[in-house]
Amino acid sequence: MQADRQDKEELEIEIQVEPLPTSGEIKLSVLHIITSVLAAAIGVQSKQNHEKDFSAKNSIYIYLFSGVAFTTLFVLSVIFIVKKVLASAI
Repeated sequence: MQADRQDKEELEIEIQVEPLPTSGEIKLSVLHIITSVLAAAIGVQSKQNHEKDFSAKNSIYIYLFSGVAFTTLFVLSVIFIVKKVLASAI
């Protein structure tokens, strides 16, 4: 029984989770930023990703720029598609 108790204690020590990095230590990948901006555009974002997005240092500027760039590209692509459809209808 002593051996079983020691094994359980050792197992519990191995399972411990490391604390999350403090603000400013998280480095956001480009893929993560793109997926977060796309998720925000359609209104789907998990709370965990939302917290991760804004826990990095100066991340607000990255997301502001990315959001403006995405919105601009989206509006320009809609204008382009509408012009093509209207031109082909005439």
